[in-house]
Amino acid sequence: MASASGIDDEIEQLRAAVSDHSAQVYALEQKLLHPADTRLAVFLTLGTRDSLDLDSVELFVNGKPVASHLYSERERGSLEEGGIQQLFTGNLPNGAHELKTIVTARSANDHFVRREAIHRFQKQPGTLRLQVSLDARAPDYEPRVSFVEWK
Repeated sequence: MASASGIDDEIEQLRAAVSDHSAQVYALEQKLLHPADTRLAVFLTLGTRDSLDLDSVELFVNGKPVASHLYSERERGSLEEGGIQQLFTGNLPNGAHELKTIVTARSANDHFVRREAIHRFQKQPGTLRLQVSLDARAPDYEPRVSFVEWK
């Protein structure tokens, strides 16, 4: 029986070693796939909360689609109450890039609108946070998209 107990102990040690190696491999994968140095995060806010009934937002980075969101009544309500939505988190190399948003909404004067806006930016080392803000003011209620880079 002593040898069976020894084998059980050895199996447990091997399991612990495999588990430890697995955690190390996972940590390395995360570091390689999502380095903090190259991170880009894009957030959405509403500037005026009662003049746009947001339908959808599409997001493109360097011409490639990275996010698309169709809004529910609950999500619109949250944004209208001052909420911030994270639209995208990804990685970009340092250098020049382009962010394009396409917004569809119904304005306060009941017109359906679709707006494209482009923001060119320079990615530096570290995390870059971009805020996309939607605004529509009387009398024309034409949606305007603005971009703010958070420090």
